Amino acid sequence: MKLSKLASLAVVLSTVIPFAASAQDEGEDSPLTWSVAAVSDYVWRGVSQSDEEPTVQAGLTWTAPVGVYVGVWGSGVDFGPGDPDMEVDYFVGYNTDLGESVNFDIMLNRYTYPGAASLNFNELIATATFVETYSLTAAYSDDFGGSDTDSLYVAGGASWGLPNDFSLDASVGRSMFDNAYSDDYTDWSLGVSRSWGLFSAALSYHGVDGTGRDVFGDLADDRVVLTLSLGN
Repeated sequence: MKLSKLASLAVVLSTVIPFAASAQDEGEDSPLTWSVAAVSDYVWRGVSQSDEEPTVQAGLTWTAPVGVYVGVWGSGVDFGPGDPDMEVDYFVGYNTDLGESVNFDIMLNRYTYPGAASLNFNELIATATFVETYSLTAAYSDDFGGSDTDSLYVAGGASWGLPNDFSLDASVGRSMFDNAYSDDYTDWSLGVSRSWGLFSAALSYHGVDGTGRDVFGDLADDRVVLTLSLGN
């Protein structure tokens, strides 16, 4: 990633953190949530988005009492020479509890890549979480990666509590595309995480099936990712 892009993202982080932290201090029920993170590799659906290199990420979300929320999230990326060097996502969604054991979330996410607008696309993402442990997700786009291609991603996940405030997290997902764009492939992950107040750490293993490795090459190799984050 170009040094100037990293510097720009660092400036954004330095302004977001004090603002969000002061907003949280006003009360436990602050509508603002924020996070900043350093990752050893930005892996999305089993594939490295940062050319297998470390990067930084940050996000800020405002949630209304009725469950509607809006936010922005950014990360460094590296798809090869030239732009883009950053991904900036804008999203709006709605989150609600359906009874005592089911939570439902639906979100429209706009993926943008400064300097490479032809890659921008929208995705509608719906997630149902059961007994705060198991989740099912479906994500649809009619213009995946700016390719005018339909895509559907379905995934299941779980997070189990472990002794000493650790958690064990697992997921498996299937990416499906129009044949003209790419072959379908499966990804999975398994990791452990722990939080200490505003700070958290996670270590996760990511893999894809043989088809995914054929499509994405080294970017889809099995890998372990370390994430260190700060947020509320």
